[in-house]
Amino acid sequence: MLEQQLVNGLTLGLIYALIAVGYTMVYGVIELINFAHGEVYMFGAFLCMTFITVFGAPLIVAVVLSMACCALMGVLLDVAAYRPLRNAPRLAALITAIGMSIFLQNLAMIIWGSRPLPFVKEALPAFFKQTALSFGDVNISWMQMTIYVVAISLMILLNLIITKTRTGTAMRALAQNRVCASLMGISVNRVIGFTFALGSALGAMAGIMVSMFYNTMYPTMGYNAGVKAFAAAVLGGIGSVPGAMFGGVLLGIAETLGAGYVSSPYRDGVAYAIMILVIILRPAGLLGRATTEKA
Repeated sequence: MLEQQLVNGLTLGLIYALIAVGYTMVYGVIELINFAHGEVYMFGAFLCMTFITVFGAPLIVAVVLSMACCALMGVLLDVAAYRPLRNAPRLAALITAIGMSIFLQNLAMIIWGSRPLPFVKEALPAFFKQTALSFGDVNISWMQMTIYVVAISLMILLNLIITKTRTGTAMRALAQNRVCASLMGISVNRVIGFTFALGSALGAMAGIMVSMFYNTMYPTMGYNAGVKAFAAAVLGGIGSVPGAMFGGVLLGIAETLGAGYVSSPYRDGVAYAIMILVIILRPAGLLGRATTEKA
């Protein structure tokens, strides 16, 4: 049914949007595609499960601790892998990002094994599987409602940070001109580190919600989600935070409709075909702005 597919697509799209804003913020500030961002998303799920099963932390505490650890991981990625290459050719940083992605995948396999693991069902409230809203044949579970509320709240909070705080103003200044921003007294490395931390925390939250919703997690889960979230960022307009949000939702709905009305094995093909079509017709993305390189 179309309405139910749209509901499912919105659920998936909001998760893509949370991951995509991490890509687009980093690219907007330092023009780097952080391909290791998908692995931070994966670590968020595994760390949350570990805090619950090993340390006995309540679900909310485990979520907060996981987001904090992934934020720190994002900062360490910048300091160890990207900061030394700040003035190097972009290709060097891109190859480093791919290398960090592979390294984190293998690190997760060493720590948790290579087989899929379920989320801790006992930690989830019993009512999560129950229907929260029902409109005719359309059912929305409490788990889906939680994803909607958490994802939209985090996006609103992110928008407020970017537009209403001094750090957000510094981020936008770096996106405009890093040299001028540094001459105006902005600590470039501190702001970039904050950008990595913020994007990584949002990615961790996305990983946690996905593992709850599908009841599975595995070390390579960040690859597919990361590629799709990057596609969503490009679709909305790379460097545009609202564009990444919109692109994520659009890609999620397109993927779900493709699975429902075309064929499940071709769901990715349908979503990417729409992305390619949009980029051909509008290279800057749906909400991006065309720019020209200055001599």
